[in-house]
Amino acid sequence: MSVSLDPTDNDIHKTIVENLADGVYLVDLGRKITYWNRGAERISGHSADDVVGHRCFENILGHVDAQGNSLCRTACPLAQTMSDGVPREISIWLKHADGHRKPVRVRTAPVRDDSGQIVGGVEVFSDDSAVLQAMENAARARRDALTDELTGLPNRRLFDAALAGRLENLVRYGWQFGLLIVDIDHFKEVNDTCGHAFGDAALVGVAATLRGAVRAGDVLARWGGDEFAVLVEAPDATDIVETAQRLCALVAQSEVRLEETTRSVQVSVGGTLALAEDSAETLFARADGALYYAKNKGRNRIEIAPSA
Repeated sequence: MSVSLDPTDNDIHKTIVENLADGVYLVDLGRKITYWNRGAERISGHSADDVVGHRCFENILGHVDAQGNSLCRTACPLAQTMSDGVPREISIWLKHADGHRKPVRVRTAPVRDDSGQIVGGVEVFSDDSAVLQAMENAARARRDALTDELTGLPNRRLFDAALAGRLENLVRYGWQFGLLIVDIDHFKEVNDTCGHAFGDAALVGVAATLRGAVRAGDVLARWGGDEFAVLVEAPDATDIVETAQRLCALVAQSEVRLEETTRSVQVSVGGTLALAEDSAETLFARADGALYYAKNKGRNRIEIAPSA
């Protein structure tokens, strides 16, 4: 790129650059800023009078990376470009004139004289806030679509996908697993006597206890209402029973607290071992039947339906 470092040269080009939405500035080999356009003023909050004649590393923009490491004296992309002649493009954070950090997308290029010698550098930077916000919104939307808002657990949609994968692996590789359905005992009474806010607190508390009780390879989700579902890696029914016992015991030993109200809650669990011929519907039907039996037998108990 062959450009004069004198901002009064090439008036037509200067008019174009001056009115770009992107920030543009020129530096000489000593990294002294010789030009600063209106876009740079708008994005950074620093006027041309504030920066022209100063060196870019004099804590004007204070460029940092995502970890907060300063780039101005050790890893400045513009300085590197002036050193090796290689253009660069990276995302960094500048320090706005009012003190906050602003994400910008930076593109650097060397400035050469007529003989091809590097005599300075040009940096073009654009406000990356909207891009980052859009990315964050998209990530949040994906997360929200697969996460229960109240408990933060995977929701039914994500659980269904995990269950489909487990059933496929059972048929293809023989990787056995079980299904547990966990239901909070007397949840309607909790809501009626303590209020819905306490009921929500109970759901959150039980979810947290269950999350800490399942193993790394298990999948825990809020199935709906006061029910939770767990996919258990289980070579045989013994693993299902052990997991169910652990869940019941840990919930029974916990408490729900909200303001002045403290109450213990318990759960009933129904489960079954998956078979190669199972569908999601048949598997849930057996586990749900076992849960119904556990509830009818007095609650705070475990029932595992035979899979054969």
